[in-house]
Amino acid sequence: MRIAVLSDIHANLSALDAVLAAAGAVDAVWQLGDIVGYGPDPDGVVDRLRSIGARGVKGNHDAAAVGGLEIEWFNADARGAMEWTRSAIAPGTVAWLTALPEVAVEDEATLVHGSPREPIWEYVTSVPVARANLGLLQTRIGLNGHTHLPVAFVEEDGRIEVVAPGDGSVLELRGRRALVNPGSVGQPRDGDPRSAYLILDTDADTVAWHRVAYDIEAVQADMRAAGLPASLIARLAVGL
Repeated sequence: MRIAVLSDIHANLSALDAVLAAAGAVDAVWQLGDIVGYGPDPDGVVDRLRSIGARGVKGNHDAAAVGGLEIEWFNADARGAMEWTRSAIAPGTVAWLTALPEVAVEDEATLVHGSPREPIWEYVTSVPVARANLGLLQTRIGLNGHTHLPVAFVEEDGRIEVVAPGDGSVLELRGRRALVNPGSVGQPRDGDPRSAYLILDTDADTVAWHRVAYDIEAVQADMRAAGLPASLIARLAVGL
């Protein structure tokens, strides 16, 4: 199977459509949460994911969007964007987000937003955190987002290898256990403003990271029209 794995779309429909076009024909689309928040088109993103039969989990922004207390942990700009999101989303979007699980298992992969240990909130950014979470995995592969940074932590003979991929990087898993992050579709934060996603090929046992450009200025204009925070608008152009 050839599977497109997406995370942290953050209500950026232009970025999502660019990723789906670049990924081409796939057998499935899996998403790792934070579908909404920050961006200007939460309903459009949810409608697109629903129309293609995407499967996946909720993130902290998705939980906040449907009334969760997660909003209390947000900084001022994230909270301002979430308050706008709550006022803008349709009832159907609320229902779809509410129904998403925090953890999903698909074949050999566990899907979470944060980590297997803390599905909503934990950031996997270090070897000790990755090691602890790999120890909890009930499947060989863990797919997570939340950090907006593409990375993989691969376990072999008791060691953890950190893979920092670029556009087009291919990781051969060769049966090894791994935690893999595709990066962010709608709000990249690794210094590259292009949307990030990965392709999981279960037959070849590989993951491949990709980047794709989209119309950032048009999304920024939509954000301004919605009155979303200026810092969230500016950071799209620099990927930070």
